[in-house]
Amino acid sequence: MQPGTYTLLVSLPEPATVEFGAAGSYDLDTGWYAYTGSAFGAGGLKRVTRHRDLAAGERDARHWHVDYLLGHPEASVDAVYVTENEDIECETARRLADESEPVAGLGASDCDCETHLAYAADRVVLAETLRDCHGRRWPDA
Repeated sequence: MQPGTYTLLVSLPEPATVEFGAAGSYDLDTGWYAYTGSAFGAGGLKRVTRHRDLAAGERDARHWHVDYLLGHPEASVDAVYVTENEDIECETARRLADESEPVAGLGASDCDCETHLAYAADRVVLAETLRDCHGRRWPDA
């Protein structure tokens, strides 16, 4: 698979307290969460499949902050947006944080961003930004 940047659009239909490993517990509201990451190592954007498998209950290992959200029984991946061969991770995460509500301290341990996880009560807020930021929506999301 090609390398690139991806954003997972995650639905959380009920409020939840999620333990994000060393980052601690977060009380999350009902709504929509957008997590932006990059996949430039071996396998490239195949990492998206790994995240989706975790959300579907087909995998247990948690390596990234988003995995703790995806591992919650109420969370589900609604859509995936990708940009192949470009590192727009921080740019996308900052734009999402500016246009919605940032969830501080998550997903940005290897950069100087406040967060790579954003929240909105309304799906449209995040989806419109993601269409503007990314080259395309993942075909089988």
